[in-house]
Amino acid sequence: MVKKSKQCFATNYSGIHRLETYRIQNVAKFFGHLLSTDALNWNILACIRLHEEERNSSSQIFIKILFQELCDELGIDLLGKKLNEDSVRDSVAGIFPKDSKRNIQFCINFFTCIGFWGI
Repeated sequence: MVKKSKQCFATNYSGIHRLETYRIQNVAKFFGHLLSTDALNWNILACIRLHEEERNSSSQIFIKILFQELCDELGIDLLGKKLNEDSVRDSVAGIFPKDSKRNIQFCINFFTCIGFWGI
């Protein structure tokens, strides 16, 4: 089950640029809800890379809506705690990169821009 859900998420995320904005929102809200209720393992997020070189507007919209849904469902404090759990930290390493100053700055700017500077 875990492998199939991870593959399903990765397939949806890799093809997100083919969808209209309202469909991107629906997919992001769907996965955000499933993550917030622990219906899916947070390791599905491992395929996301928030780097300037790999970005496109569709993936940025997806990440923004996903985190808005997670915040709406969990609250900012619980979301922050969840992202810092040992079991989740490795899975979100691509979303919160620490490999270069450029990627760190891009991540900070992205989350500040969408209103999640506190994460």
